[in-house]
Amino acid sequence: MSAMAKTLGGFRAAALIGWIALSGVGIVYARAKGIPLQTALPVIAAFLAEYPFYLVAGFPNMRERLAGPRLPWWLMASAVLPYLICCCGGIPFQWLALVRLAALAGAISLWYLILPAAPIFDAAFLVLIAAVMVGRYFDSIYPDIYRQHIDILGHLALFHMAVLVLILERRVPETGFGFLPNWKEWRIGILNFFYFVPCGGVLALALHATHFVPPRLPWGAASFLGFLWVLGLTEEFFFRGVLQRWIEDWTWNATASLVITAILFGLVHFWFRGWRWVPIAAVMGLFCGRARNQADSIRAGVVTHALVVATWRAFLW
Repeated sequence: MSAMAKTLGGFRAAALIGWIALSGVGIVYARAKGIPLQTALPVIAAFLAEYPFYLVAGFPNMRERLAGPRLPWWLMASAVLPYLICCCGGIPFQWLALVRLAALAGAISLWYLILPAAPIFDAAFLVLIAAVMVGRYFDSIYPDIYRQHIDILGHLALFHMAVLVLILERRVPETGFGFLPNWKEWRIGILNFFYFVPCGGVLALALHATHFVPPRLPWGAASFLGFLWVLGLTEEFFFRGVLQRWIEDWTWNATASLVITAILFGLVHFWFRGWRWVPIAAVMGLFCGRARNQADSIRAGVVTHALVVATWRAFLW
């Protein structure tokens, strides 16, 4: 069997398992929150539509097939299709929201087709992604349903669009973007998590940034998977896989790159958690970057990142 056939088989299996899991979790969650099925089903269907678009970024052979003129159309569909499905009873349709999604997809997909791969434009691309995140660009596009945030649909589209553009158009060096760490990456990631715990724990308690709560292991386990496969993976890709490598190229200094990237990682958390979390996140960034350097793969840093968040949400708040 060819490598492409194996990859396609793995992708289909992952897509099927994910669709089944997302469908079940979505229905159970909707019932627990009292959301009528006629409202919940279009939203669940939108997540099911978004899932394979996001999934393909983690399969190198699959994503390479998107390189070239078909990529902008793929990215446009990945941003617009889930929104249109969600509007079939889940949220009201708005032309302005559709235009904003299409404009963002167009700007990201055409960035390196129009602009040269130069440091100033590389930095501007990352600033654009950060501005969309911090500026809550998707809040008005995906309004809350029964007090539940569904703007994650927009963030998922943003994440995989940026990843595919950087890998397929900017051709950043292979960073290890993928969903399954190998044994070496698990080992290095776990070790750096244990190195971080005393430093980060003491710092968090000293700054009164968190406090102990009764153990919530299911919440911690869910957080671990969410950060291992989505949030932690994308954050580590942008910071340790792309930005840290670029700063290293610009400064010719690996240590400076590690420290600068960690500081920037900490500063980004100011908008989400306040000033107390800036030094904590920066220290975590140091250990995630260290894991990435030791394994030569961001997946080791993702393991460290996911374990930190899971521990925090299971035992602290």
